[in-house]
Amino acid sequence: MSLTSPDPRAVLPPGYPTVAEVLALDAVRQGNPRVVAGTAGLDRRVRWVHVTELTDVREILRGGELVLSTAIAWPDDRESLAKYIADLAGLGAAGLVVELGRRYPQSPPKPLLLAAEKHRLPVITLGRDTRFVTITEAVHARIIDAQLAELRSSEEVHQTFTELAVEGAEPGEVVRQISKMAGHPVVLENLAHQVLVYDATSTTEEALLDGWECRSRAVRPATRTAYDERSGWLTTVVGARGQDWGRLVLVCDGIPAPAPSRLVMLAERGAATLALNRLMQRDRETLERQTHRTLLTAILNHAHSSSEISLRARAIGVRLDDKRLVGIVLRLRGHSSSMEHQSRLRELTDHAAAAVRDKRLAALIGAVDEHSVGLLLALGPQDREDTALETFATSVRKLAGPDGGDFAIAVGTSVGAVRDARRSLLEAVQVADAAIRQTGGPSYHRLVDVRLRGLLHLLRDDARLQTYVERELGPLLAYDTERGTNLVAMLGIYLDQGRNKSAAADAAHLSRPSFYERLHRIERVLGVDLDSVESCLSLHVALLALEAVRNV
Repeated sequence: MSLTSPDPRAVLPPGYPTVAEVLALDAVRQGNPRVVAGTAGLDRRVRWVHVTELTDVREILRGGELVLSTAIAWPDDRESLAKYIADLAGLGAAGLVVELGRRYPQSPPKPLLLAAEKHRLPVITLGRDTRFVTITEAVHARIIDAQLAELRSSEEVHQTFTELAVEGAEPGEVVRQISKMAGHPVVLENLAHQVLVYDATSTTEEALLDGWECRSRAVRPATRTAYDERSGWLTTVVGARGQDWGRLVLVCDGIPAPAPSRLVMLAERGAATLALNRLMQRDRETLERQTHRTLLTAILNHAHSSSEISLRARAIGVRLDDKRLVGIVLRLRGHSSSMEHQSRLRELTDHAAAAVRDKRLAALIGAVDEHSVGLLLALGPQDREDTALETFATSVRKLAGPDGGDFAIAVGTSVGAVRDARRSLLEAVQVADAAIRQTGGPSYHRLVDVRLRGLLHLLRDDARLQTYVERELGPLLAYDTERGTNLVAMLGIYLDQGRNKSAAADAAHLSRPSFYERLHRIERVLGVDLDSVESCLSLHVALLALEAVRNV
């Protein structure tokens, strides 16, 4: 029977004393301790002290014990002594302390010491008579202090993240707190391995984030929370209700596996807080503005019937029946800090509401996502659509001023019924995501040529699209990362050239045999047939989605 217990140095938290620290205790020093074998194992951590004269310890040890003995009942033959040491090491014992005088006046037998050296198991002799109970009391007091410290630490983590959850803390604040308590850099990334929030702690931003996507793709844990010793990354998935949307990474370079339990606890509690706060996040707005936003969200999500939406809108002074309805989206440019961005969004909502009032228009107005303000404009029979839109756009830009007008205005096709309002709003959202990349041009944008690229750009933050990209292109992206190749680019050239291999080879500045070899390699890595129209269509969509996800 093979005894294979985990190394107590890896299992026990740092608060537990090492064998060397136990030897420094006054209760042990009074016994005149001397390390006679296994010096290399003095950093083993002690979980408990066990006194026994028996050598059959298989049923009484669980790992991490410092064994005390007078050796009075030990066997004489060298094989039994060597087996005793092997059993102690196999069970994960921290060390063996032998009181001299009862059985061995000078030193334990040499076979035992040789076996201890082989297994790196510390053997300590006590040259003076010592009451073992004094040693156990001293060591156990130290261990209990460590356990209490661990409990206090756990309570601190629990209290801190409970407060962050209750207060609805922003992701940046949660990540900063994790980093502060862990003492390591922390990064929150999305499913496409793009950095959302980070705290570099003692390292530089460049050192932390340089080549992040490639480094992150190389860390593929098998479980939701895992420690990758090669990279020094402790990762845990972030999500709730079965919908994963990101990954939390603690960059713990130089820590041997497994990661300390405190860091694992911090990562998991932090991830839970991020997921919970994402579910609970609500804009701080007036009740009227909340009602407007709720109705817009209900239209977008099919949450209520058309008649109920009309009724509730009429109750807050916006008649939607017998009107031409136009979806409008005002989309902020730039990536400000979270607090600044929310402030800009609230100001833009106020400007839009003021422009609607000034021009005597009627509309539902509210934030539809973290970057955009949505409007459902209700036009009467006498209102000219183009004139109303132009005056609204001019007014809102004037109210925003030269420093606050950095946003795009997108307009959907007008519809004649509430049941079709969602189509106009979604069209406006899609146009806004395409128009946000443009500068200059008209005062507002309509749907012109926002086709598949625009749709994929609209969906770039959707976890389902990111999962699709990973499923279609993940092996090829990983292959390029690991081997320094550019097969993803070659695939893009091939598809952009309409699957014309000769034209693609010329566009890639490669000989035809070299380019064909790359295509065959792509087929092997992805397990696809590039002569299949359906496979190429799926891969082309995935490449366009990858551009959208990377915001290229």
